[in-house]
Amino acid sequence: MSRSRDKLFLLEAGFEEPNHPGQHFVCPHSNQIEGLLVSSPELAGRLDIERVPFARPRRAVIAELGEANQSLPALVLGQGPIPEDAERFGDVAFVKPTRRILELLAERHGFPRLHG
Repeated sequence: MSRSRDKLFLLEAGFEEPNHPGQHFVCPHSNQIEGLLVSSPELAGRLDIERVPFARPRRAVIAELGEANQSLPALVLGQGPIPEDAERFGDVAFVKPTRRILELLAERHGFPRLHG
């Protein structure tokens, strides 16, 4: 599946874990990216963003990246250069490390770069 725009999969904030009923959590990795999106809302509009529930199976992610690639966040790469360190699922290229996602958001979409 070839897509024209990059797509960002993030975990929804405020999820519960089965082992901690009544407590709400955020994913620290997704939250870093959420902070960047909030700081540059005009740039966030350049991406397709899908926030998915914490519970597995994460059907939306499986549909694009396969069952083995459900951990999030993930940036699915659309048109444009595909970096050598991208992972693949069929013809879909994606990256998962949070720092690498943040670097690519700066390179591909003009978000502020990480310092340090």
